[in-house]
Amino acid sequence: MFASLSDRLTNTFKGLRGKGRLSEQDIDNTVREIRMALLDADVALPVVRAFCARVKERALGSEVSEALNPAQQIVKIVNEELIAILGGDTRRLRFAKNPPTIILLAGLQGAGKTTLAGKLAGHLKSQGHQPLLVAADLQRPNAVDQLQIVGERVQVPVFAPEPGNGIGDPVDVARRAKSEAELKLHDIVIIDTAGRLAIDEDLMNQLRSVGEAVQPDETLLVVDAMIGQDAVNTAVLFDQQVGFDGVVLTKLDGDARGGAALSVVGVTGKPILFASTGEKPEDFEAFHPDRMAGRILDMGDVLTLIEQAERAFDEEQTKRMTGKVERGEDFTLEDFLEQMQAVKKMGSLTKLIGMMPGMGDVKKQLESVDDREMDRIAAIIQSMTPQEREDPKVLNGSRRSRIAGGAGVEVQAVNALVERFGEAQKMMRQMRSGKGGPGIPGMPAMPGVGGSGGRRGKGKSRNKKKGRSGNPAKRAQQERQAAEGPLVDADSLELPQQFKDLLGDAPKE
Repeated sequence: MFASLSDRLTNTFKGLRGKGRLSEQDIDNTVREIRMALLDADVALPVVRAFCARVKERALGSEVSEALNPAQQIVKIVNEELIAILGGDTRRLRFAKNPPTIILLAGLQGAGKTTLAGKLAGHLKSQGHQPLLVAADLQRPNAVDQLQIVGERVQVPVFAPEPGNGIGDPVDVARRAKSEAELKLHDIVIIDTAGRLAIDEDLMNQLRSVGEAVQPDETLLVVDAMIGQDAVNTAVLFDQQVGFDGVVLTKLDGDARGGAALSVVGVTGKPILFASTGEKPEDFEAFHPDRMAGRILDMGDVLTLIEQAERAFDEEQTKRMTGKVERGEDFTLEDFLEQMQAVKKMGSLTKLIGMMPGMGDVKKQLESVDDREMDRIAAIIQSMTPQEREDPKVLNGSRRSRIAGGAGVEVQAVNALVERFGEAQKMMRQMRSGKGGPGIPGMPAMPGVGGSGGRRGKGKSRNKKKGRSGNPAKRAQQERQAAEGPLVDADSLELPQQFKDLLGDAPKE
């Protein structure tokens, strides 16, 4: 969502690099560019004015004039102010002292309340809670059925005593749901309420009545992040007429410019608690203002990446892989399939790589990454027998043809996977023996990833020391390759400094 804003801000800061001192004109030009970037991102005008005024005031102060690197100090100031307008500290859910905790979801029709209710329930269940979903949207056609389907997907029970489609009293359903939760020991109740195409008196009266009946611990406004300034206007009206405690943003994976996220806190003063970042139930995360600011400024979001990895890779699988490495056993295609499936649970490759610091300069390359390639590789491996996965050396021509037919790919795709996997195995053996290899220490190269796949002839001659050939032409080629140096030179790569440091620390042959 923030791609356009991130690009504009990153280009603005590039113009400050190399300047030992910033003049007032430099600061004015920078603040002007920031203002235009925020306005283009559809951020509310009052928020833009306040933000730019604070940045300019701090930039003209002593903290920049006395800094050893004024450009980095400007980035630091903008980062801190972004965190401030996004809410400052991370706001957690408030749980009731005496369960159940009642969470009331409100919002306009089409904002994604019902889907969001299921995602929130699944998120809380993964933290050890016992949530109960309540179908109190009795107006929208098939809203009750939709919530039941969503509840099945996340394996959370749904309390739906009324069929909906205009039948039933939502206040009575909410009141009965609280009693049901107390009886069956659910510690959290999530109530999905009705929405409208626009704010009207009936909607507000119904919300007030439901709230008075159950006295919710949290009233969360579900806001569609793709509707820009209208999202802010909706939040203001809900706050004035009903009141709410926090905001949940949906459709953050869309192509909108992000103004809602940057405006809603500044305009309403209410924090953002959660964000929905995709269509799958697991595409849901707590909203951290500091991490979101880091994404906008291309500083990455490594903490969220680590949290997603911890959820995707189970402890037993990690211990098993560690034991294989310690025993000196080879990395097999079965192991690779397990790891690839775990990575897929974390989300798209483009999204994951985008969370790494300094990847803004390779966004065009990231856009060309096809996540379906992982599905094709998985299909190839799953078409193999256990013996073939354990020892790819047994794969002769007829076996490879059978595997290609089973996976629906060409034989060349099977050959490429086996060849690249063989190179990954060699690299794993090198790292176990302390020789290391190109890439980040401790991180094995995966088939299809890295530079060695397209330079097989040269890669083999450099990773394996051979004596001088008796053939004069071949000997001359060996001497040229030896003179060219190693495959990976960290200083020559257009990589973020963090990756160059890691590459520079890799053990050499």
